[in-house]
Amino acid sequence: MPTATKPKRKANPALLKPVQPDATLAVIVGSTPLPRGQLTKKVWDYIKKHKLQDPKKKTQINADAALKAVFGGKSSVTMFEMTKHVSAHVK
Repeated sequence: MPTATKPKRKANPALLKPVQPDATLAVIVGSTPLPRGQLTKKVWDYIKKHKLQDPKKKTQINADAALKAVFGGKSSVTMFEMTKHVSAHVK
């Protein structure tokens, strides 16, 4: 009996289509259009570089001035809320 190889998972086309960050988000990720996956990676790179992840509760993101603008004025959001806030700043 031949062994079936697992088909490679295809990337979601929606994640590959470049999106345009608005001026608020551009402060963090730059102003050039980029795929959603890259956008999320850049946001996380920014969070890690500036040590904005709560050391005790890793799912909590503590915003600096630039992220606070993206998070609608909130000083702290969960990583799940963060995705929703970031999505509101792309076209």
